Amino acid sequence: MKLPDFLTQDEGGWISLAGHRIGLTHLLHYYHEGYSPEMLLAEYPALSLALIHKVIAFYLENRDEVDAYVANCQEEIERQRSAARPMPTLAELRRRLDAKRHAEVA
Repeated sequence: MKLPDFLTQDEGGWISLAGHRIGLTHLLHYYHEGYSPEMLLAEYPALSLALIHKVIAFYLENRDEVDAYVANCQEEIERQRSAARPMPTLAELRRRLDAKRHAEVA
């Protein structure tokens, strides 16, 4: 997909708004939730309303490609989530704290 000058893609494939750390997926998430351009501006006040309109127009003109990109991002997020080690339970954290306290006393 050919990106306009107001979007940039890094080495990892992440597309963001040029000059910002705001990802295309972030803006589109709220857009799909029904946010108007003015509501998006309230969420991202560092952006201009004109830029938000440009991003939405780009999405509407390239919907299939952008939707495929967003789906790939979501798949990668899910892959990373499933590969992550589970967090310790509260009981395990308490056990560790007790063990540490006992070791400090000894």
